[in-house]
Amino acid sequence: MSRVQLWAADQDDEDLGEVDVGLAIGSYGQQELQPRFDEAAFVALQHQMAQQAMLAAIPDVVKRFLISFHRAVREHNVPEISAAYDAGWNKLTEKYYAKTEWPDPELVAPLVGDDPLFLILYRELYYRHVYSRLAPELDDRFHSYENSCELFNFLLNSDGPVPLELPDQWLWDIIDEFIYQFQSFCLWRAKARAKGDPAADDDPALSQTWSTYSVLNVLYSFVQKSRINEYLDAVRAGKSQDEINDIVGEYGQRPLYRMLGYFSLIGLLRVHVLLGDYTLALSVVDHLDLGQKSMLSRVTACHVATYYYVGFCYFVLRRYADATRTFASVLNFIGRMRQYHTRSYQYDQINKTADRMYALFALSVALAPGARPDDSVLAGARERFGEQTARVARGDAAACDELFGYACPKFIAPDGGAGWDHQALFREEVKAQLGSGTLRGFLKMYKTVDVRKMAAFLEADFAPAAEAAGDSVEEEVLMEMMVLKQASRSLSRLPGDAGSLLDGESVCTSDLDFVIDENIVHVAESTVGRRYAGWFIRNAEAAERAYDGVRALPVPGGAQKVGAK
Repeated sequence: MSRVQLWAADQDDEDLGEVDVGLAIGSYGQQELQPRFDEAAFVALQHQMAQQAMLAAIPDVVKRFLISFHRAVREHNVPEISAAYDAGWNKLTEKYYAKTEWPDPELVAPLVGDDPLFLILYRELYYRHVYSRLAPELDDRFHSYENSCELFNFLLNSDGPVPLELPDQWLWDIIDEFIYQFQSFCLWRAKARAKGDPAADDDPALSQTWSTYSVLNVLYSFVQKSRINEYLDAVRAGKSQDEINDIVGEYGQRPLYRMLGYFSLIGLLRVHVLLGDYTLALSVVDHLDLGQKSMLSRVTACHVATYYYVGFCYFVLRRYADATRTFASVLNFIGRMRQYHTRSYQYDQINKTADRMYALFALSVALAPGARPDDSVLAGARERFGEQTARVARGDAAACDELFGYACPKFIAPDGGAGWDHQALFREEVKAQLGSGTLRGFLKMYKTVDVRKMAAFLEADFAPAAEAAGDSVEEEVLMEMMVLKQASRSLSRLPGDAGSLLDGESVCTSDLDFVIDENIVHVAESTVGRRYAGWFIRNAEAAERAYDGVRALPVPGGAQKVGAK
């Protein structure tokens, strides 16, 4: 017989009995004062009475929830922990703490028997709520970091694996929130420095709080402790469970450490992207299987985040064909699972990340027009960013800059400040990739053309640059063509390639290719054909939905009997 959840949302507060708080914290109000006045004892008594009053102010349904939540964690009851974490916490937040903090951890301690492990987990939820719903103060940033260190030290430095079981969703959120708060602290410090706030550097505690080294050390420690890379290689090689257990050791056999190690790999991918090291970011997740049936799909938010950062790495490394395939794969997945996502408390975050990937997909298609895009994803990008997508297709560099600024992550620097101006670097790349719009338009008009003839036609466009460089217009046009030629080549993985994420072959990503023989330019323009099967399927489905909608409408004028006059 399953235990009835005392904190269930369908129970009214009036139906719940009073919690016997006296059993937890004692009956302080009945203590007798000593005949001689003791100021310290009096202050302590006042504090205890204030604590008792604040505890009494907590709604009974919240008290019962915390007691039930603690019992589930202590008994390693993962289904009840999942129910409390996914549903109970969020429902109570919306009802009681949408704009305020949850009860202070010190106030909650008597309800859970001063259990240190549960209080660490509760503080993790407490500070996450502060970051997501409220404005964290500097003390909140300090204390959240200290609590994260306490949790990770307990997991990594205990004598053997700790007896703790948590659902995969919570484990992912712990790693994800840890990196988010690190990023938030770095951006806060950068803003404080820009304003000339001495607190950003003068406080000695800041040099140790949320340092890049400490964050990377935690993530790499989980990877090493769990031996997750060895586990993934062994699974891919088809080894037996006994062989895998011998390889990964006592820590890697525990689901808690295995999933923390796995999520730490994705965390390292994210941190290295934020720091601007895209090659290292991809090499960190080389052992991951990015297929739909991998461990990645256990947590939808993790799945989406991984594809976003992998696709962004490909995009910035100018591997636009790989970026296009990566974004298309996960965006189609999100579209198929949209009904499920609406029931997830992370629905809004998944949608925001999806919109950013649609923007990057549109940019990838514009910068690599020779690649064959996914028509349905391209339609979604045009639906969300219609105006910018049309401008990007015309080679508008300002529109590219707008979409990149919207879609890129907020970079940070290794010293804990703001990152370099990656947007400025992207502008230079767009300038080289799109080249002169006049030059591209001119090349599309010819199959063969003499360079001197091109220079004569394009003199107005290239004469100022040629004069500044001390070259002739003909030499300036040739250099611009070489830049355009070089920018149209990039690495790309072959479809179905199971090798490293950094492997690939050089391919042409432009719809315009040319060669120069002596002074004659030979131009070859390619066009991407439409995928008619997918086009007919999508339009047939749209027509069927429209037909069903029309049939469901009431008959105008009300129903009439057959044969009625």
